[in-house]
Amino acid sequence: MPTALITGITGQDGSYLAELLLSKGYRVVGMARRASTVTYERIQHILDDITVIQGDLTDQGSLLSMIEEYEPTEIYNLAAQSFVPTSWSQPALTGDVTALGVTRMLEAIRFVNSKIRFYQASSSEMFGKVVEVPQKETTPFYPRSPYGVAKVYGHWITVNYHESFDLFAVSGILFNHESPRRGLEFVTRKITNAVARIKLGQAKELRLGNLESRRDWGFAGDYVKAMWLMLQQQKPDNFVIGTGETHSVQEFCEIAFGRVGLDYKNFVVQDERFYRPAEVDLLVSDPGKAGRVLGWEPEVGFKELVTMMVDADVERLKTQIKS
Repeated sequence: MPTALITGITGQDGSYLAELLLSKGYRVVGMARRASTVTYERIQHILDDITVIQGDLTDQGSLLSMIEEYEPTEIYNLAAQSFVPTSWSQPALTGDVTALGVTRMLEAIRFVNSKIRFYQASSSEMFGKVVEVPQKETTPFYPRSPYGVAKVYGHWITVNYHESFDLFAVSGILFNHESPRRGLEFVTRKITNAVARIKLGQAKELRLGNLESRRDWGFAGDYVKAMWLMLQQQKPDNFVIGTGETHSVQEFCEIAFGRVGLDYKNFVVQDERFYRPAEVDLLVSDPGKAGRVLGWEPEVGFKELVTMMVDADVERLKTQIKS
């Protein structure tokens, strides 16, 4: 039975990846950051099937001890300070966790067992002020936020450790991927949660930033399959993962409000407080290499994704109201 260690297992991607690996017969160990309260909502249904341990990407000792004790064959580094706006208010913390945390994990692998296969969660935010459209594995990076800068560091240190120490270390450059498990601080979930609240009479408006911002949005459940596939290859390589389509925040609003029979124009208010200091340009993926080499392609389309998220938030809120 292979053993996988997932950092950030309590997050959206960690929960979907844990489910996938369990279905493939893995022993799953998840790392959660030390805190007075840890939220297990996304993994509550599989807690009896996995092992959750405390650790922190800012603490080298905790990484060394967990690898020595649990002897993983694969490590998926999904933990990060991953909310872009927060990276502007906490840039040093973002760098310590999202950038240097990768180095600490790679050092722990090199010290304990260099045969462990390592996956680094890279991000389309690394492309930032894009130099070509669409973006592929060879597109130069031009990050436009402290989060994007930190992810670039994490990406290149992963490449460096592979080339310098012959580690099986890969990066998946994932474009935006959403689900009903997305955090409420992210714009997609902010929209679908607001739609549910407005439909059920608990809110009257939704304040958003730039409605013309465009992203390549896919379903997180599809994207974790690509992570696993990357670690099953004979040779380590990096891949761009996305849908190859781009949609605006306005389009997302149109579908989300339309799902419950409302017109977004009657409820959405643009608020300058939610504009980024430096907006990224047109982020849209070229996932051709992933299709050719991994045999991967997204299964859930954009409209299906938005509908899934709205339906889940409506049902969640109805249940809360009843209780």
